[in-house]
Amino acid sequence: MRPSKILLFILLIAAALSFLYPFYWMILASLTPEAQIGELGLMPKALAWSNYTQMISKIPIWRSLLNSTIVAGLSTLGVVVFGAMTGYALAKLPFRGRGLLFFVIIFTMTLPFQITLIPNYILMVKFRWVDTLAALIIPALNNAFAILLFRQAFKGIPDDLIHAARVDGCGELRIIFQILFPNILPAIITVGIITFMNSWNDVLWPLIVIRDEHWMTMPQLVTLFAVGGRAEAQLGVKLASAVFLALPVILAYSVFQRHFIQSMASSGLKS
Repeated sequence: MRPSKILLFILLIAAALSFLYPFYWMILASLTPEAQIGELGLMPKALAWSNYTQMISKIPIWRSLLNSTIVAGLSTLGVVVFGAMTGYALAKLPFRGRGLLFFVIIFTMTLPFQITLIPNYILMVKFRWVDTLAALIIPALNNAFAILLFRQAFKGIPDDLIHAARVDGCGELRIIFQILFPNILPAIITVGIITFMNSWNDVLWPLIVIRDEHWMTMPQLVTLFAVGGRAEAQLGVKLASAVFLALPVILAYSVFQRHFIQSMASSGLKS
């Protein structure tokens, strides 16, 4: 092996360790008694579950886990379904203004979320969705990035496949979800992972529309727990809640990372 490749591998390993070490330390510290966290090295002197038991006793973490699962799951499903339908129309259905509509969708990706924050909140109040999961799910059912990714994925599919499906009597929805979906699996997984991660980690919007602790999502509850005083300045308990919050996203990415990387590598823009 050439010295340049050896050097490259060493640099990549060092970069990977620099990213992984904070997560390793967080998990290790969450399993370490509070009095020993300041002396924590690469290996713990003792492991304990006390930080997790304290966290569970202080906040309704299981209820917030259920809420986050419902919100992230339904939001992801909606983005995949509606994003695929919109992306298919922009890629394969000729209609007047298709190009303009696509560029408008791309333009919305440049707008900061804070611009639409107040109008969206006013709508939630008028619809009486404040303190309900609908306020977290319905505004997230479509996503410009998902539309873009699905459009690019559908553009890579030959039109002959679609024409053949129409000759066999398939409608447009059946073509999308039964004929084309198996051919764009990496794009579906990529949209699913990114949407799930964004929905799962969202804090700002839930803090605005959810005030009842019964309906709080896990990131919102953990944030209020860590900065609101209920953790009683115990670092181990705060880290335990952070591990609890990060674990589902880490597991999802670990399972689907191959498809995620494949889709991101092959999703160049096509006119």
